[in-house]
Amino acid sequence: MTEVTDKVERAIARFERVTRQLDERDGPARAAASRERRRLNSGIGRTAVRVAITVAVIWLVTVAIGLVTPIGMFGFLGALLISGIVAALVIARGGRQAISAPAPSADLPNGAMVERFDSYVYRVRRALPAPAQAELDAISQILPSLKQTLERVETLDPVAQDARRLMSIHLPGLIERYERVPPAYRQERDGEGKTVDERLTEGLVAGRAALDEAAEQLARAEMAALETQGRFIQSRYGQTGPDTVSGGDRAAESKTDSEGAPTT
Repeated sequence: MTEVTDKVERAIARFERVTRQLDERDGPARAAASRERRRLNSGIGRTAVRVAITVAVIWLVTVAIGLVTPIGMFGFLGALLISGIVAALVIARGGRQAISAPAPSADLPNGAMVERFDSYVYRVRRALPAPAQAELDAISQILPSLKQTLERVETLDPVAQDARRLMSIHLPGLIERYERVPPAYRQERDGEGKTVDERLTEGLVAGRAALDEAAEQLARAEMAALETQGRFIQSRYGQTGPDTVSGGDRAAESKTDSEGAPTT
């Protein structure tokens, strides 16, 4: 009976894995992967620029030294070796930054913090259980609109502060604490009868709701500002025009015309 149960559980797990992979071909996971590819391509471009600038500086220094004193073949080979070593170090550093994708630091600007958090969520997603992955996908859907509004808001704005703490401290801290729990203990239940996986999912649900609320508050603040500006323009300029000139203005215009008319 146990063997049959194990086979059924393995079949169910295989089915869930396949369906999850099919779901990831489209939807939030695919959109997050597309944003991550754009960030990686941008990072590769920046690394290439750094390498070009560094190598150019090395050879400019080499030429300047050669104008003062001959460097000979060994000097040329030394400059070539230094260029290769420095370029390799710059590329390795850029590669480590692209692979690690750490959680965003608290001193980043608003827009850069959302970008770093989006990359962090994408990188840690696969190591989490399926319910937690679904919540991270929901969080990823919020981030583009949150970035659009958050990057125009001051860092000290209360709503921005809440969103920044969630992205740089609370949610990464929750995921890191989950990862520290050995897999063999993640299905054990605590005093409230919940597993580690369930605690993680509940924390992500709460974080998603808080980020969603912050994005909504910022968007509504922009809508209110637009409404105020529109009403001001309408009240200030909406009643003037060739067809809406007041009676007093018409009288003044008639008086001016009569005074300026030639007498016969």
